[in-house]
Amino acid sequence: MQIDDVKPRMEKTLDFLRQEMATLRTDRAAPSVLENIVCEVYGGSQKLKLVELGTITSPDPKTITVQPWDASIIGEIRQSIMKSDVGLTPIIDGEIIRIAVPPLSQERRQEFLKLLSKLLDNVRTSIRMIRRDKMIEIKKAFDDKEISEDEKFRAEQDLQKLTDEFTEKIEEMGKKKEGELVTV
Repeated sequence: MQIDDVKPRMEKTLDFLRQEMATLRTDRAAPSVLENIVCEVYGGSQKLKLVELGTITSPDPKTITVQPWDASIIGEIRQSIMKSDVGLTPIIDGEIIRIAVPPLSQERRQEFLKLLSKLLDNVRTSIRMIRRDKMIEIKKAFDDKEISEDEKFRAEQDLQKLTDEFTEKIEEMGKKKEGELVTV
């Protein structure tokens, strides 16, 4: 019984965690905070992510700039950033939107830490569900006499090692992000 099909599923879960953690704001200006903001543009006829509408950069640790490819939608982009829950105030400066990233307040840090904790719990649960699905598959193969008891035992051990490995990666990523959020 092979457990090779489990690793890619767990990797996808880890990639999801990386993407979601990138949206949690720290004191440093990170363009990833804005990338997934959905903007209603062209009079509300289209909904696109900000990353699809222009270039998002961070020229220094306290500033994010957005340069839309179509200058006519700059106001709509600004409105979308204002409506989002990132807590940043965009200012239109010619054909560029500038966003000064203020230091996080203690309560905002606590909110982000709670969000991080929920996110980590959800990802751990996803990893455990992937493991559970494979365990059921292994048990069924054993019950159907497709694999021996030794093969079942070995597959379960390998699966648990893989699960532990990914759980450890999740913990490391969580601690690193928590450190970024707590550092003033």
